[in-house]
Amino acid sequence: MAATAENAIIPTRHDWLALNREDALAPVMPIVDPHHHLWDRGGEPYFLPELAADTGDGHNVVATIYVDCHTGYRTEGPEHLKPVGEIEFAAGVARQAAAVPGGTRACAGIVGSTELRQGDRLAEVLDAMIEAGDGRFRGIRQTAVWHPDKRVKGTIMNPPPGLLFDPDFRRGAALLAKKGLSFDAWALHTQLVEVYDLACACPDLAIVTDHAGAAIGMGLYAGRRDLAFAEWSAAIRTLAKAENVSIKLGGFGMRLWDFRFHERERPPSSEELAAAFRPYVETCIEAFGPSRCMFESNFPVDKGSFSYANLWNAFKRLAKPYSETEQDMLFRGAAARFYRLG
Repeated sequence: MAATAENAIIPTRHDWLALNREDALAPVMPIVDPHHHLWDRGGEPYFLPELAADTGDGHNVVATIYVDCHTGYRTEGPEHLKPVGEIEFAAGVARQAAAVPGGTRACAGIVGSTELRQGDRLAEVLDAMIEAGDGRFRGIRQTAVWHPDKRVKGTIMNPPPGLLFDPDFRRGAALLAKKGLSFDAWALHTQLVEVYDLACACPDLAIVTDHAGAAIGMGLYAGRRDLAFAEWSAAIRTLAKAENVSIKLGGFGMRLWDFRFHERERPPSSEELAAAFRPYVETCIEAFGPSRCMFESNFPVDKGSFSYANLWNAFKRLAKPYSETEQDMLFRGAAARFYRLG
């Protein structure tokens, strides 16, 4: 079925998730979750209490990175400054979390969103976000997801084609680098060439590719996983040549990947998840190396497909072949370094 803005996110079913909940493997291993959101969509709120319930479910999640989802925008004032409200919101959540002794440092890093093509006003917006972030603002994500096949839908956003090639966008990206900020690239596997070109044009800009480069499983790629994997893996190897690019390993629970875990009678085990993710995770780690790879939850988006506990167990199963130092990079170090957590 074609995904639309209305059904791009799989609903969370708590009773279904409870049918297969595992105890945490390697529960002492420190984790930085570099990608989650906080929102109230479809009558399913996911704010600090819900995040804390997930991060506190057995795994040692020491810190998280909040990534933009248009929550908390200002409702008054200049239009170009309204996204600053999201940084204010996330910084407030971070202060709440920090007040809990021994708890997860939720929103230890904050990624916001703004229009990088807005010219002279961009500097004003970024400076306002830096101030609002209370030392936690790290960078910008401006979604670039686009495909000519309208059946391919991975986001409720509707960016134009070729966004990352746009000269005004490139000027905005250069300003991010000048201010020591990073860029989260959310693009499909067919657009990774655009991410690579951006990285080469802006070598001083730290870029992280979200959701493992999003190998499409919809539209013309439906039922053609081998074709998508061949195209995706070639694009991943090319992208990895840009040393200023890192990659997040996750997002596999989205409809876009077409794993259809949510259609099962019972939620998938960590063994089943690891088997499904393995070709993608191993390809990314081989191309980028552990120091530029970071496991991500992408919650609550992916929560419709599997539980937080089972997801991190799957990642830990996939990381077993690597050394302790490499595992630490995959689970904590790469994210902490990229997002400058100290």
